[in-house]
Amino acid sequence: MQALAELTLFGDVLSLTAALVAVFLVGLSKGGLGGAFALMGVPILSLVMSPVQAAALLLPVLLMMDAVSLWAWRGWFDRATLWHTLPGAAFGIALGGLTAAYTPEAMVRLLVGMVALGFVARMALARRGGPVQPRGQSRTRGSFWGGIAGFTSFVAHAGGPPFQVYALPLGFDPRIYTGTTVIFFSVVNVVKLVPYAALGQFNTATLTSALVLLPLAVGSTLLGAKVVKHLRAELFYPLMYGMIALVGVKLVWDGLATLLG
Repeated sequence: MQALAELTLFGDVLSLTAALVAVFLVGLSKGGLGGAFALMGVPILSLVMSPVQAAALLLPVLLMMDAVSLWAWRGWFDRATLWHTLPGAAFGIALGGLTAAYTPEAMVRLLVGMVALGFVARMALARRGGPVQPRGQSRTRGSFWGGIAGFTSFVAHAGGPPFQVYALPLGFDPRIYTGTTVIFFSVVNVVKLVPYAALGQFNTATLTSALVLLPLAVGSTLLGAKVVKHLRAELFYPLMYGMIALVGVKLVWDGLATLLG
């Protein structure tokens, strides 16, 4: 344990355990099993290290997971969705990098949580009138929600709900939806590397720690993908909306706790 402590951020058994739990849950999410697990990563790691350090540790781990997810979901994606959302996401990330020092993360989390809960409530009310018809593509809506997803992903690691507001109503086959989401956030995470590096968030200990977590990152991501590939649409979409609701509650709670604390 002493050798590990000298090379990584894991100074004791508690910090290593927290990292393993966080990476396992995030891996299930990156494999496609909803976004609620992904939000637990930074809070769990923040029990044993600073939130900034936790976020910096998770980014290279997320990139490892993205590579596995891209392989697991190869061939399953919707080109139009990516075409409509990724340019806006790049702009949102750039804006986040320029304004990170002046943007209150707690307020961003609170607003994203409220958007997520409002979206779920609107869809629930719409479904009371019968099956909801899939919504068509829109460059305007895609650019807007893609931009919000890029910005909130950079500032508060909360890009999932804005992207889902655009993508879920399109009504794709669960595999198409998941594969498209994987590609979107893989690109977002790669683009985030530039401003994160410019802000000095990476060092040798952080990268070595991420390398130690690589086997679990790969295994948990593949497990999440395996589960989702066996889910039917009638089970997948209620699960996704339930996950978004949990994400919304978590973000609102975190935002209010920080702002009122």
